Amino acid sequence: MSMLPSVFVLSALALVALVLTRARPISGNMAIRRDAAHSLALAIGAQGAHFAEEAATGLHEQLPALLGQSAMPFAVFVLFNVAWLAIWAASVPGLRSGRPAAFFAAWFLAIAGLFNGVAHPLLAVAAGGYFPGLVSSPVIGVAGALVLIRLRRATQREVSGFRGGGVGP
Repeated sequence: MSMLPSVFVLSALALVALVLTRARPISGNMAIRRDAAHSLALAIGAQGAHFAEEAATGLHEQLPALLGQSAMPFAVFVLFNVAWLAIWAASVPGLRSGRPAAFFAAWFLAIAGLFNGVAHPLLAVAAGGYFPGLVSSPVIGVAGALVLIRLRRATQREVSGFRGGGVGP
């Protein structure tokens, strides 16, 4: 089935996002969460442009073909991407208010953005030329890295004083 490789990759990314969401405490600092939300909003714009390039250049056909699979239905490809863009957009205010579900969605976009930033150039090499999504992949890769950095800041354990004394942790 043509969607199996995508399902596998997306499941792995979602698992990592879930682990990060559950393992890292959300900061009580509104300014830090607001910065993460701003980065997420920029990344959503970058992902929207990346999706538009992929749709216009036939990723739904060329990626499965490269893997020896049949094409993904265009309607499924569009619905999946538009649904995630909507989820991410709805997550922006959730980051500001510290909602864990919003952090899951943001971690997912950060990781997926980094993955896209690496995968599309590698797919272009494998294809021997341009591959759908190549032009915008560095932009979503950098946007994903920025979201990752801001999410790490927004989910750090807060230090509330000096633990002085001896040597070691």
